[in-house]
Amino acid sequence: MGAVQTPIDPELDLTIARVIKAPRSAVWEAWVDPRSFEQWWIPTPARCRVVEWEPRPGGSFVTEMSAGGGGGGDDVDADGGGFVPHLAACFLAVDEGEQIVFTTCLVGGFRPAAQPFITAEFTFVDHPEGTLYTARAMHPTAEVRAMHEEFGFYDGWGAVTQQLSDFVETR
Repeated sequence: MGAVQTPIDPELDLTIARVIKAPRSAVWEAWVDPRSFEQWWIPTPARCRVVEWEPRPGGSFVTEMSAGGGGGGDDVDADGGGFVPHLAACFLAVDEGEQIVFTTCLVGGFRPAAQPFITAEFTFVDHPEGTLYTARAMHPTAEVRAMHEEFGFYDGWGAVTQQLSDFVETR
């Protein structure tokens, strides 16, 4: 089944697009392999830990993050702090090599979430220089979109996109 994209609504959506100089298969693998995903998903120096990972429609997607420098053991960061909840979501679409969609409005098994926020869509398209990678956060209202932008969407998601790019381009 091919990816289904809805048109971008500039009043509700925030997007970042970038050409990553790596094959689409490499970018896709960095997304669907949880150990690779942990390497780039959260802006450094914080670290990501995948808690639940079922990349299929209805599958659970849960991550935790550290608050510190990233050099600690499995349960602590470099500053001795622990990991805290980061994301509890549900995969809606996982179209191999093409698109991943998840939402925080649901958790695994399509159960309603306690704190809904966004639906996120990531697309992977062949490009002469590698892969055109697009990340889009869709919000329920213009106010929530504005809040997400003010909280640093472009800095945070831009940093994560750069980390993904660095991760796959240096392999």
